[in-house]
Amino acid sequence: MELTELGWKDFFQQQIREQEITMLPARVYRQDLGRYHLFSPQGDLTGILPGRLLQQASSRAQLPTVGDWVLTTPADEADESSVVIERTLSRISKFSRKEAGDRVEEQVVAANIDTVFIVCGLDDNFNINRLERYLFLTRSCGADPAIVLNKADLCPDVVEKIQDLELVARGTPTHIVSAQTGEGMDELLAYIGPGQTVALLGSSGVGKSTIINALLGYARFDTGEVREDDSKGRHTTTFREMCRLASGGLIIDTPGMREIQIWTDESSLSMSFSDVEDCATLCRFNDCKHDSEPGCAVQAAISAGELDPARLESFRKFERELTHLAEKQDASTRAEKKKERKKFARSIRNKPSNRSIP
Repeated sequence: MELTELGWKDFFQQQIREQEITMLPARVYRQDLGRYHLFSPQGDLTGILPGRLLQQASSRAQLPTVGDWVLTTPADEADESSVVIERTLSRISKFSRKEAGDRVEEQVVAANIDTVFIVCGLDDNFNINRLERYLFLTRSCGADPAIVLNKADLCPDVVEKIQDLELVARGTPTHIVSAQTGEGMDELLAYIGPGQTVALLGSSGVGKSTIINALLGYARFDTGEVREDDSKGRHTTTFREMCRLASGGLIIDTPGMREIQIWTDESSLSMSFSDVEDCATLCRFNDCKHDSEPGCAVQAAISAGELDPARLESFRKFERELTHLAEKQDASTRAEKKKERKKFARSIRNKPSNRSIP
């Protein structure tokens, strides 16, 4: 395949150094057991990450992930499919979240994507707050979001749900589909032209794998039953994988996410809540909290029916989370620096003296 068919762009070409011209670019489509599975113009390859790159990485987010472009050299002359990953190229986009649990670390879910399909079921899985959370993260990741409402065949009140969604969708393209019947699949295929990359994100049971199977035209991924009482499904996808479509595009399946902890900055607030921030610029005081201060343009807009109070509530919620994340990141940085200082002090104490012994 040509590099452009795999999503290669001038952005990546411009990163190639003179001494790297002979290296082979390849793209990560799956990772397992310490091996990276790669698409390349020479066919599928298996990449090995050398120890020096592991040591140079300050976090897991700097290691290759699905969708990344890497530069490779042959690992074994007898096996042309085995290569060494020499360098990971900078990403044009990435969807990240905070690692699950207490770890204050970024997890890159997918890299170098053009469009994110935020998938939600039109059954009992339908959750506007969850959709708002995915949109908040996606709007700052460098890719375009599109909402995919699956299981239209099971929903008698689609119009009502779309109306409820518009408050948070705010013009984001929304597609009503049924992976079971094929309804709306042509609309989704329009996003995945030659060289275009789409990642599907959503919780378990929304039908991501079923949608991908429908787009591929064959059953590539396992699908599971959904419980009738709560419309939740088990994790049939346990790893991330990128597949090639007959159309020439690429699509990434991801496991369902139970936790969607944010990993972004205040730019997401500006992009997701421009309606709130536009009002806030008209407040009398620069430090207005939008509660009961005199001259608060935000509260005035709410009273006039020009701004939904739920928008201000969501704005405050994400603002608190961003503040909390920044505090945890600062604390983690201080702890890491303290650890490095102690390590350096130990190395000095244990270093043999160069003075001669009389």
